[in-house]
Amino acid sequence: MVIRDRWRIGVPEDPRFSKGDILNPYRQNVLKGDYPIIGNNIFMNISLASESDFTVRRIPVPQDVSSERPGSFEFFGRGRQEIFNQNFIFSMDLFKGDASFKPVDWRFKVTGIANFNLLNVRERGITNIDVRRGTLRRDGFNSIEEVFFEYRLGDTTKILPFLRGKGSQAGRSPEFDTTSVRVGIQPFTSDFRGFIFSDSNLGARLFGNFKNNRWQYNLAYFHMLEKETNSGLNTINFAETDFRNQQVYIANIYRQDTFVKGYTTQFSLHYNDDRPTTEYDQNGFLVRPARIGRVTPHRIRSGYFGWTGDGHFGRMNITHAAYQVIGRDTFNQIANRATRINAQMAAAELSIDYDYIRYRVGAFYSSGDSKPLDDTGRGFDAILDNTSFAGGKFSFWNSQALRLTQTGVALVEPRSLIPSLRSSKIQGQANFVNPGLTLYNAGIDVDVTPKLRGFLNYNYLRFNRTEPLELALFQPAIRHEIGHDLGVGFIYRPLLNENIVIVGGASGLRPGVGFTDIFSSNCNGLPRGCGAGAPTLWAAFVTVKFVY
Repeated sequence: MVIRDRWRIGVPEDPRFSKGDILNPYRQNVLKGDYPIIGNNIFMNISLASESDFTVRRIPVPQDVSSERPGSFEFFGRGRQEIFNQNFIFSMDLFKGDASFKPVDWRFKVTGIANFNLLNVRERGITNIDVRRGTLRRDGFNSIEEVFFEYRLGDTTKILPFLRGKGSQAGRSPEFDTTSVRVGIQPFTSDFRGFIFSDSNLGARLFGNFKNNRWQYNLAYFHMLEKETNSGLNTINFAETDFRNQQVYIANIYRQDTFVKGYTTQFSLHYNDDRPTTEYDQNGFLVRPARIGRVTPHRIRSGYFGWTGDGHFGRMNITHAAYQVIGRDTFNQIANRATRINAQMAAAELSIDYDYIRYRVGAFYSSGDSKPLDDTGRGFDAILDNTSFAGGKFSFWNSQALRLTQTGVALVEPRSLIPSLRSSKIQGQANFVNPGLTLYNAGIDVDVTPKLRGFLNYNYLRFNRTEPLELALFQPAIRHEIGHDLGVGFIYRPLLNENIVIVGGASGLRPGVGFTDIFSSNCNGLPRGCGAGAPTLWAAFVTVKFVY
């Protein structure tokens, strides 16, 4: 019998061992990279996934002039909404080299997503700017979310000679520290919790490690693609490619075992060059420039200097971040003038494990602008954040989009903590004239069983400055308290792996006096057809994911 390569030697005939099965990704499978597909060292990994998400929520929404309830006259309408989002994901990863022992020599990967989404609301003018479209929107989009080529350039000490140190032999690295380059549409998160930039976009990235992998570094450039509004995917497929006039540059470096073993520190630089453009989203709403103040295309150039860390000191786990941003905005629409940018952000989380329970506390701070009409923007904003902090998807504030009435901007966007007052996180521009936020967090994570993990999360939120809100809404004396945010959730893996994952949760916001100042009924106690008090804001979701 001829054995083509060492990968197919297999195991002895024995009833205790199971042979390979092409339908089972956890047995020897040529489609999952267990056997080479070409020659002796070129492998392929095929992944198929279905991700279904259903959300029901109540949020404050404006009642349009074309209301679904003729004769009603309350300013705020009915906020109940149902959202369904379905992604079918295909991924093919072709690579050379045994990735179990060393970085691959080269890799080509492509990931496509077919999306279907549905939104059902109670008021007109939400699904589309044309109120004749009604209250139900069905949409779909196909996108290429990854297509990149990666190549290992060689030993880091050969690529970067200044890292060789004493005793180097022709630049060779005895620890196999390597440097690679990746070009194409690729995912990248610039820090541990996605505070500043986390996206999959078109770019080039040089990355590697040195000093026996104690140090890692990234140099990245992204020429940003436009996003499709309703799916949030890149507007690139076999039919179209849509660029937005924005470039992002990122450099960061990590050092493992800093101060103590188990703690990693990181320093980073970000630069965002977002040039003047005019863009309407797929539902007809203006997103660049934002529909607030004097609508004028403008350019934002901002640089971020950051220090973050993640790890543990003994039994105490810690995550922290601190950022300073400076730059210029040629015309801020709230300030109605060109502004300099000078803003700060800080976050920290401490946790400790007792058996199967993790107790955690944390805080988040983003600076606000106390003088919105002067020439300095002091409210912090990110480039494109995807924040996993203070409860994440199990927090109402961190998971829901809350729009400001009478304006074309949002108070906060999904997967972000910052009340940035920008038109859209994925399609709008950063805004540095905003109220800022202080958040205090406490939570408990419980490993109920090896298959089931539960979460309990609490946030207390306050605006740092309310002057930008008062100016944008023409409403004086807005107070600072946003409210109390409580959430619960679970992650269930019935097969003890990632092939079937069910995630669910519910969260609610008990509005504080500041939030009520912004979102409140103006006709309490009036006749039928008018609201009778501030509604309870809540959201519940379930996500089911199948992966092959």
